[in-house]
Amino acid sequence: MRSMSGLGQYVPADSPLHRLDAAAKIGLVAALTVGLFMAKGLGGLVAIALAVLAAIAVSRVPARAVARGLVAVSFIVVFTLVANSIAWEPVTALFRVGPLGVTEKGLMTGLFFAVRILVLVVGTTLLTLTTSPVRLSGGLERVMRPLQWLRVPVGDLAMTLTIALRFIPTTAEEAERIVMAQQARGAVFDKGGPIRRARAYAPVLVPLFFQLFRRADALATAMEARCYRGTEGRTRMNEEHMRGIDWLVMVGVSAVLLSSGWFL
Repeated sequence: MRSMSGLGQYVPADSPLHRLDAAAKIGLVAALTVGLFMAKGLGGLVAIALAVLAAIAVSRVPARAVARGLVAVSFIVVFTLVANSIAWEPVTALFRVGPLGVTEKGLMTGLFFAVRILVLVVGTTLLTLTTSPVRLSGGLERVMRPLQWLRVPVGDLAMTLTIALRFIPTTAEEAERIVMAQQARGAVFDKGGPIRRARAYAPVLVPLFFQLFRRADALATAMEARCYRGTEGRTRMNEEHMRGIDWLVMVGVSAVLLSSGWFL
């Protein structure tokens, strides 16, 4: 059973993006985020979106795997578009429904924010799709290494973030399994208004949290059985370091993303 969410999943493949160092990809996601929030018009967003589409092509990740990451935020995207498009009794409107009207300016604003959310989610999803949990944990640890001067347990924090990301598809799979089991027993989730549908999902939460706590307990037991004690004294089988090509790609692509957001 496949998860509806692409975030937290890893798709093995032999591509330049998979071979890129995890720390470099984390830096690219940071530059992507800053560039998106610097963009003041659709031109900047379109330029950054084209860069993300090029990264998807280079990664050789199936498009459906990337699209699954958009399912979880589809409601937020639609709500953002509708909330910005609708105005109360506007002077001029593209069309009206009673006192509500959709204005051209509001529609463009909603489209702008919707595209920003979509590009950000796709870029973040691409990070986890092309980086294994072990490499992602190592990359996060190296990126946060300066925080060790402040006595921050960087290794434990990186491991916690990696496990949290890994639990996202696990949670989606578990919820989907419970919903299917309850539908087989006669539960109805797709009838009635929004409030009734939300209440119908309430019985799903109890078994869902029970399964998640059981998985977390099994994971903690497995880590204790393998003598995991955090950062202190821990070594890695494969130590990774930023190569020249990693620095070149990170700096070059980051410059393109930030320039697109600033100038376009």
